Amino acid sequence: MQGTHDASSVNLTGEGAMIRNVKFQQDAFDMPDLDETAPQDAPSDEQEDIDDGDDTVNGMPTDLLGREYETFPAPQPLHQHGPARVIAMCNQKGGVGKTTSSINIAGALSQYGRRVLIVDFDPQGAASVGLGINANNIDNTIYTALFNPRMDVHEVIQHTEFENLDIIPANIDLSAAEVQLVTEVGREQILASVLRPIINEYDVIIVDCQPSLGLLTVNALTAADGVIIPVAAEFFALRGVALLMQSIEKVQSRINPGLEIYGVLVTMYTRTLHCEEVLQRIYEAFQDKVFHTVISRSIKLPDSTVAAAPITIFAPNHKTSKEYREVARELVARGVIA
Repeated sequence: MQGTHDASSVNLTGEGAMIRNVKFQQDAFDMPDLDETAPQDAPSDEQEDIDDGDDTVNGMPTDLLGREYETFPAPQPLHQHGPARVIAMCNQKGGVGKTTSSINIAGALSQYGRRVLIVDFDPQGAASVGLGINANNIDNTIYTALFNPRMDVHEVIQHTEFENLDIIPANIDLSAAEVQLVTEVGREQILASVLRPIINEYDVIIVDCQPSLGLLTVNALTAADGVIIPVAAEFFALRGVALLMQSIEKVQSRINPGLEIYGVLVTMYTRTLHCEEVLQRIYEAFQDKVFHTVISRSIKLPDSTVAAAPITIFAPNHKTSKEYREVARELVARGVIA
């Protein structure tokens, strides 16, 4: 993004880093006069519930930003599994779809034959609940594994009822970890040490981060090969992304030089002028790092959460299911995931 204002610049230069000189200008996101009126022909969620039989997103030859691309092909089956690519699902802004995207991208990848592990790294334990795991009735959670170096991490892993999809659950105990980590030796690398013994058993490990930039998030960024940043298509969701980019840059320069930005995923999109303007601002900042597929706002997503299932399994023909499958396909097509 070009400009002459004072900017909070982020120059991501670590080994293998794919972002080139992303510049974030906070004043570039000042949008006081956006018209939030939806076009009259905007379809309702009920109208969009069922797509046609073709597994594309509305058969679009271009995405919502006008970028031409071919629909990504269905991934080929794997003949062997591992080593896993570790992905941190990260944004310190709450309510932008981190947990929803973690569950549904994991669900889509598991249906394509990838072995997936979700690490619930949020004391609220939403990812655990979203996959039918009551972490309050479990003795061993990610909190136990973090502070007991002698524990076998396999004792913490919970197998869900969905093939190829496991989870390390979390509960409110994890909220105490921020304070306890302060006095730990190698405190930024504890999660990485927990995951190290199981890297070769999975194809992808998704860390669902809490909405903060504390030590837990730093642990996730240190353990990760790359980051997916979910951003809701609304003005306030943009304001804190610059701080997240600064944190990523610090982790790259000091701890994990190979950390990459795998993509920015726009969520909660509706056909309003406000969302269109926000989408354009996100693209100006991140360019080709923005996923081609945008995740629409839909009542089916909370419905699938109540059902404790990924939407790709709960409502496989719904538009949002196909959007998450397209994101999973794009990750494979980009070579992020085998």
